[in-house]
Amino acid sequence: MRAVIQRVSQASCTVEGEVTGAINSGFVVLLGIEDADTDEDLQWLAQKITGLRVFGDDNGLMNKALADIDGNILLISQFTLFAQTKKGNRPSFIRAARPDKAIPMYEQMIKALETLTGKKVAAGIFGADMKVSLINDGPITITIDTKARE
Repeated sequence: MRAVIQRVSQASCTVEGEVTGAINSGFVVLLGIEDADTDEDLQWLAQKITGLRVFGDDNGLMNKALADIDGNILLISQFTLFAQTKKGNRPSFIRAARPDKAIPMYEQMIKALETLTGKKVAAGIFGADMKVSLINDGPITITIDTKARE
């Protein structure tokens, strides 16, 4: 799994003119799922996301986690995080999981994040043409790949 995590002061996702999810302070998480991903990858990544200490404390240092600021998460499925661009100009997405695997894992990630945060996770719609708006706070953007954790 790959995640791009952006610290935001606000964000929303719209599909066909309807808002599917919106948050104030917290994270927008773009999530890519590949065929090789396991439940262990999912649980590890969920823990990592919720434990990231990238919010400012009283001294302006990044020492606070999502729970410390009562933050929220907007989760967006993003198969393009597995784009292969070595050959030519048209990306290949061969490593991205097909919907029959990716959709259940995306839904599991929502549940895992909700369990860890104790809050509802805002989300996009898997496979939809989504319009994501956000104000990146910092800017802080962090990428995590579960296959590069060792």
